[in-house]
Amino acid sequence: MFPRPYQSTLLCAALSLPLTLAAETQRLEPLTVTAPRLERPWLDTPAALSVLEREDLEQARQGLQLDESLVRIPGVTAQNRYNFAQDLRVSMRGFGARSAFGIRGVKLLVDGIPETTTDGQSQVDAIDLTALERIEVIRGPSSVLHGNATGGVLDITTRSGPPETFLQPRLEAGSDGYRRIGAQAGGQAEALAWHVSGWDFAMDGYRDHSVAEKRLLHSRLDWDLAAGHRLTALATFLDAPRTDDPGALTATEVAMDRRMANPNALRFDAGQSVTQERLGLVYRGDLSEGEQMQARVFHTWRNFDNRLPFGPAIGARDGMVSYDRVFYGAGVQYTRENHLGSLPGRMTLGLDLERQQDDRRRFQNLQGVRGDLTFEQRETAEAAGVFVQQEVDLTERLQTTLGLRRDRVRFAVDDQFLNDGDDSGSRTFQETSQYVGLSYAWHPQHRIYGAFGTAFETPTFTEYANPAGGGFNPAIKPQQARNLELGFKGFAGALQYDLAVFRVDVRDELVPYELEGDGRTYYENAGRTRRQGLEAGLSWFASPQWTFTGAWTYSDFTFREFEVNDVDLAGRELPAIPRQQLFLEAAWRPGRDYYILDMLALDRQYADNANTERVSGTAIFNARAGWVFRQDGWDVETFVAVNNLFDQGYFANIRPNAAFGRYYEPAPGRNFFVGLHVTRR
Repeated sequence: MFPRPYQSTLLCAALSLPLTLAAETQRLEPLTVTAPRLERPWLDTPAALSVLEREDLEQARQGLQLDESLVRIPGVTAQNRYNFAQDLRVSMRGFGARSAFGIRGVKLLVDGIPETTTDGQSQVDAIDLTALERIEVIRGPSSVLHGNATGGVLDITTRSGPPETFLQPRLEAGSDGYRRIGAQAGGQAEALAWHVSGWDFAMDGYRDHSVAEKRLLHSRLDWDLAAGHRLTALATFLDAPRTDDPGALTATEVAMDRRMANPNALRFDAGQSVTQERLGLVYRGDLSEGEQMQARVFHTWRNFDNRLPFGPAIGARDGMVSYDRVFYGAGVQYTRENHLGSLPGRMTLGLDLERQQDDRRRFQNLQGVRGDLTFEQRETAEAAGVFVQQEVDLTERLQTTLGLRRDRVRFAVDDQFLNDGDDSGSRTFQETSQYVGLSYAWHPQHRIYGAFGTAFETPTFTEYANPAGGGFNPAIKPQQARNLELGFKGFAGALQYDLAVFRVDVRDELVPYELEGDGRTYYENAGRTRRQGLEAGLSWFASPQWTFTGAWTYSDFTFREFEVNDVDLAGRELPAIPRQQLFLEAAWRPGRDYYILDMLALDRQYADNANTERVSGTAIFNARAGWVFRQDGWDVETFVAVNNLFDQGYFANIRPNAAFGRYYEPAPGRNFFVGLHVTRR
């Protein structure tokens, strides 16, 4: 359960929502979503689907990581906001919690362009969080339309140019040396709409050895070629020359000093530097009445250097990793209205092609100085997927969706460091994914749906790391998931609700572990796991000024078949996933001003597979306020925000199954930031 000091607070907060304000209610407009690769009403989609609008993504958001907004979605857990060298870890229904860094098991799209590489890795460091327009989230296995992912989909849309040309300088500052200066501009000119955003960010960090420096430029150009035809061009440039990694601590070290860095992180100057460039073109067009086509091409370059907290001084062979990545691909899908006999419906056909090439090298880490080359190989991943989805209106109230996808994913390693032998090789997987969904409208504003789907997820190149040396770890293979789900969603006056009950059985779950004296994270397959849970979301638009939001998640995720060192772990809980999670928010928006209070409560969780290291629950409160006024032709927005309002000691990240008990990355205590945005129109 949640910690005792907070149980009465949570109960009062939950009960107070419907009693806080007796005011005029407002009827909600229909909501259209595009994350399932098809535009369709939110109610008609037989899936656990949530939408974050622009209002949820800005208004005094610090924009450090996506979790600032994602916490309001049930079934989604995020960690690692404050360690920029490890990047954000997002999990959906527990998929992704295994990741030592970045995002696994979740397909990430930005303006229709994959941010998830061919092998299944995602980083969010090259996403402009200050220029988001909308996020759509599908929870649960989604391989039929999106391929290599078992957890779900994050579909992010950035801003397009508004009808009125604007210029907006921005200035923000706050605790722990936080500072950001930037600007946005955009507008429309006949058939063109454009938007540009750029900023320079720096932060000293709450803990020792936590300095981060980052610069980003994002641009979007929309061109209406003709009626019903639009071409979108995208370009993003990232330069992050320094992001220090303070590492994880033991419970004893946390008790001594929450701000300290892992001693080896200091000794070996742990951290990374990254540059990335991404270009993309997306076409959307209406070919004729009832026929649409979408197509995309993209190309990403990423250069990465990482200093890990180990080296020859503690017996590790290498501690510096560097790679040059090229990731590119294309996709097309065609949709048309059709009939199956006398039943109306809609069919979608699609093809995805991707290729990723990493030139990876490792060197000795001589206490922060690059030493001898110890590893060099070229890693190539190629994927091709074809899918078909058919929707059928069985009656006016009952619809069904059927989907089928076939994927071929090939991994190859060309060993170019032959001093220790040739570890070159390849592995090829051919996977089929299915989906069946039913949606029944028992009332025009209320739906019940059921869905069954399968999904697969390959190990990434990082997860293929071989404890014996280069090449592939021959002991691991892709994980397979089967998802069964029942959901309810709808509108009741000024209320919007959704409820999902699910069960996911996974075979060959990928699980992380560390070897003592090595320092690196490796992976193995657990025999079987089972995820059972309940997700509930509620939004009450009590009046034009007041909005209340709640999201509750209950997770019962356990190993069914898993044995380590002759110890049977069946029945143990999957680590790094809270048993329960509750988010509550109250927002008052009089005119253009806003005052927002929110709370995130996390139940207890475990840090290891054996469930011997228990992490207590916690509750964190945050407050934001902003004021917007007109001054000499400028719209001036000033705001202030306080995170961790009651100075709660909690952890920003739990590293599952870490060696030497180094599971914990402490989060900052009470901290604040202020900002000034001025807009000229």
